[in-house]
Amino acid sequence: MFEEKEIGLTPVSQLGEFGLIQRLTEKFLPRHGFVHVGPGDDCAVWEKNEMEYNLISTDTMAEGIHFDLAYVPLKHLGAKAIATNVSDICAMNGTAWGVTISIAASNRFSVEALDDLYEGIHFACEKYNITLLGGDLTSSHSGLVITVTVLGSVLKSQCSFRSGAKMNDIICVTGDLGAAYAGLKVLQREKEVFAQNPEIQPDLGEFTYCVGRQLSPVARVDIIQALAEHKIVPTAMIDVSDGISGDLLHICKRSQLGCSIYQEKLPVDVETGKIAEDFGHSAFTYALNGGEDYELLFTVPLADYAVIKNIPEIFLIGHMTDTGSGCHIVTNAGQQVELNSGAWNHFV
Repeated sequence: MFEEKEIGLTPVSQLGEFGLIQRLTEKFLPRHGFVHVGPGDDCAVWEKNEMEYNLISTDTMAEGIHFDLAYVPLKHLGAKAIATNVSDICAMNGTAWGVTISIAASNRFSVEALDDLYEGIHFACEKYNITLLGGDLTSSHSGLVITVTVLGSVLKSQCSFRSGAKMNDIICVTGDLGAAYAGLKVLQREKEVFAQNPEIQPDLGEFTYCVGRQLSPVARVDIIQALAEHKIVPTAMIDVSDGISGDLLHICKRSQLGCSIYQEKLPVDVETGKIAEDFGHSAFTYALNGGEDYELLFTVPLADYAVIKNIPEIFLIGHMTDTGSGCHIVTNAGQQVELNSGAWNHFV
C-alpha cells in the first residue's frame, strides 16, 4: 500500500527538467543484469551479445511547446522528429536502425495533413537507413503530439557515455553553434510581423542557413563515421540539444570533473552573428545557450590531438579539469567566468 504524506507542494519549475527527471527516477534501479545504463544518459543501454550493446531512447514533441505550426511545415516536422532521435544514438557513438512513432492529433488535422507529416518521416527514415517498426495513433484535445522511440546498437568497445571523460581530455564540438536558435528568433519575428499585417509576406531569404538549422536539423552520422575511420573513440559524448553550456555540465557532472572552454574557440556561423546583432544580442550567448543545434559535444584523450585537429567539422574548444577547479569559460578578454546552464527550461 502507498503511504499518504502531508508535504508542501513544490512547483515543478523549482527543480527544472533534469532535476525533476532525477527525482522521479532515482528510486528505480536496474532489475536485470543485462541492463547496463538506465536513465541519465542519451540512451538506455543493455546487452545485445558479447560484442554489442543495444541502445534505446524516446522523445516527445508537443505543439505549442516544441514547435509552432504557424511556421513549421509538417513535412519538416516529421523529418525533424526522426533526426533529433537519431542524434541521441549518435551521442552514444552508435548506429540507429529502427523507430516507433506515436501520434496524438486533434480533429483539425486532415488525412492529407498527416500524409505530409509522414512524408517527412519517410524522408528521414530513408536518409538515415531507419526501419519504421510501428507505433500508435490516437486523438488529442490539445493539438499535435509526436513521440518517437529510436533503437540502435554499438560495439561495446566503441560506446561513449557521459560519464567517461578523463582529466586533461580535449573538449570537441562539431559544426557550429547557436544557428538553430537564431533561426527560431527569425521565424518568431516574421510570425509577429505577419500577425500585425497579413498582407506582408515573410522574408527569410537573407537567413536561409539559420532557418534551415531550426526547421531541418541533421543528425551527425557523418561525424560518427569519421571518428570510426580515424579509430577515435570519444571518452564521453552528448548531443547539443539544450545548449552547450548545459550539455557540457552534464558531462562534467557524470564524469565528476571540471572543465575549461574558450570563447574564441566556439564555432559560430557569420549568419548567426548577424541575427544576434539584429536582435541586440550576443552571438556568444546564442552559441552557449541556444540549443537544438544537434551537434555532437565530446571529449577525447590528448593522445588523439594530432588526428582530431585535422578532421573537418570538428572544433577543439577546451579541456577537462579536476572537479575542484570548477567549470569555466575563458572570455576573449581573458576573464574566467563560471559556466552556468542557460538551457531552456520546459517548466518555467
